[in-house]
Amino acid sequence: MSLAFFKYNSSQKLFKREFMETIQTTEAFKALIENIKSTTPNYKDPLGFGICRVDLGQLNVEKTLQATYPIINWNENFGSAAIFVRALVEQGIEVDFNQTEVVCTINLNFLKSCLAAFTPYSDEAYGAAHRNIQVVSALYSQIVTHGSLEGEFKVTFIYEDAPLKSVEATYLKLYALSLAKVKLREINLNGAFGALPNVAWSNGQPIELDYLREFEIELKLANEYPHIDFVDKFPRFLQHIIPADNTRILDTSKVRFGAQLAAGTTVMPGASYINFNAGTTGPVMVEGRISSSAIVGAGSDIGGGASILGVLSGTDGNPISIGKNTLLGANSTCGIPMGDGCILDAGVAILAGTKIGINPKEIARIEEVNENLKLEGTIFKGRDLSGLNGIHFRQNSQTGEITASRSTKEVKLNTDLH
Repeated sequence: MSLAFFKYNSSQKLFKREFMETIQTTEAFKALIENIKSTTPNYKDPLGFGICRVDLGQLNVEKTLQATYPIINWNENFGSAAIFVRALVEQGIEVDFNQTEVVCTINLNFLKSCLAAFTPYSDEAYGAAHRNIQVVSALYSQIVTHGSLEGEFKVTFIYEDAPLKSVEATYLKLYALSLAKVKLREINLNGAFGALPNVAWSNGQPIELDYLREFEIELKLANEYPHIDFVDKFPRFLQHIIPADNTRILDTSKVRFGAQLAAGTTVMPGASYINFNAGTTGPVMVEGRISSSAIVGAGSDIGGGASILGVLSGTDGNPISIGKNTLLGANSTCGIPMGDGCILDAGVAILAGTKIGINPKEIARIEEVNENLKLEGTIFKGRDLSGLNGIHFRQNSQTGEITASRSTKEVKLNTDLH
């Protein structure tokens, strides 16, 4: 039985390798994983990891502008992570497990070492269970056939859900969100804006703004100045994510990478927009704005120009969730969480401090569909009605008063459209 393993010399603080033949059996592979974990000082499984291709700066060739992951791992495939750590050690790279995130450049020898360890699974490499092997194999073939630039490929490990430091780790977390590996609002994205560079995007490729400034004259005279689609720190969702078959995005600019779209979501052109760490939990019609941290439930309809405020836009840091089968009318503004089966009329703004009148009969009807609810009085602020089900918010066209009543309509999406 072949086996590769490591010894640690505490006086020299160096890993030493003893490497035998290519791993031939699944039993040997499992033994190798246990050996790596037991003999590598301070070893721990990562929260997330993956191999990425990076776009490097045109002026600062050591600066990462974008990281593209064919697949990511999140709380899974820890055996592959151990093999990647082992392969790095063979390159002379020691992984510091005390860091919250680790990013290392990989080379052809790294890939060879991984393939030697993955040999027992090579015949199954193109199955869903072994996609890390598929990545390593495809990258190895690509480099052997076409070559690559130094520093173009990296492996990233996240060991703690902490504020972000690197472009590579930031992209890994954004992938985790957009691929629904984690739930919205449940991972730490602090530091993302500081980690990501502000770049010009041209056909999905990032370009340093300083590069465009420095070579503006030459590029324009040579008719080689790129067509700039937009300037931002975040790429667009569709640059990195393949949506579900029944998900439609009619304008690529309307969904930012890091958004999470459940199958059946339709994002129309015009005033629609879905920010990062925001999205839908089921089929939703989106013709308005879902700001960062806002979540919309299945069957709901965000009307044209409607706006759900995010934590960056005046909601006192309180993220907003919209329940199932709720309608936000055209050009309405929602600044409080809403439950299921609610309606916010077109053009009406409901914020935490908005005064809302409810007559006693409607109060009783609202209490019937909200368990253990007891409303006192007839005038309420928006925050008092946060998250309640079955409420219809409207504005009296004669007095201008904002009122609430029990919703008598059931919001249903056209299933043929989702």
